[in-house]
Amino acid sequence: MDKKKRCPWPGDTPIYIDYHDNEWGRPTHDDRELFEMLVLESMQAGLSWITVLKKREAFREAFDGFDPEKVALYDDEKIEELMNNEKIIRNRRKITAAVNNAKLFLKVQEEYGSFDKFIWKYVDNTPITGHWEKIEDMPASTPLSDRISKDLKKMGFQFLGTTIIYSFMQSVGMVNDHIKECFVYQETVEK
Repeated sequence: MDKKKRCPWPGDTPIYIDYHDNEWGRPTHDDRELFEMLVLESMQAGLSWITVLKKREAFREAFDGFDPEKVALYDDEKIEELMNNEKIIRNRRKITAAVNNAKLFLKVQEEYGSFDKFIWKYVDNTPITGHWEKIEDMPASTPLSDRISKDLKKMGFQFLGTTIIYSFMQSVGMVNDHIKECFVYQETVEK
């Protein structure tokens, strides 16, 4: 039996535990992974993260491995194909937002050299560490997520409100919100 102390939110669900232990709060600088998390976080709007996580592999297959160059080329026919795919979240506004956001993601890459360079500058390339005793103390958004969301909206990105952006920041490790007694917090902060 795994005796590691972790944040309480993954419960005993293996896919949730794996995500918590190996991804959430751990910095990623890979543009494809950053694009994947932008899409998945926007798909989460109004749903639970476990719903999205269980559909992640189907999303990877349906969205060409989250290759932004391929997703940016999706046309009405491809969108209809996605709308008929029962394995993913079939919300037309979220799917068209993913296509729109892929086009803008490519523009950001062109302008900044990578999306990574653009997004991580908001935290001076250093993760922000929450020092939470309890998960209930953690915010759903911050002034920084407000700013990033507003900046992205000005650029034309869709379905990336402040709460979604804060979740994105947590998922890609821009923010480390593991509670203090969690083994991941201890691995990443107290080294």
